[in-house]
Amino acid sequence: MSVRTGRRERVHDLTGEAGRFVAGRGDGLLSVFVPHATAGIAILELGSGSDEDLLAALAELLPADDRWRHAHGSPGHGRSHVMPAFLPPSLTVPVLDGRLALGTWQSVALVDLNVDNQDRTVRFSFLAG
Repeated sequence: MSVRTGRRERVHDLTGEAGRFVAGRGDGLLSVFVPHATAGIAILELGSGSDEDLLAALAELLPADDRWRHAHGSPGHGRSHVMPAFLPPSLTVPVLDGRLALGTWQSVALVDLNVDNQDRTVRFSFLAG
């Protein structure tokens, strides 16, 4: 699927799309992967301020300044290349009877700090079990 993240840091909810992808498939594992060097996938509670808290924590951990050796693009672009070491580009979610086996407040999200690339690809794959 394609996701347009725009020109700002973003946490984009993928839960609905992921749920539709596994619907009717039975039990198994959903793999979610973003084939980009500057984006990650996370499971977290969305809304209630958690999205903004995550972006704020990443801003403290990985400041958008000139300290980064990888220095092309917008100021602080190098931090976007470091972020996937903390929020990896993939994760696996159990699927039971065609439904994501997430906790009550868990969501699957794309996390993108790279304001230079506003178009992202997310790949879903299903392993029946």
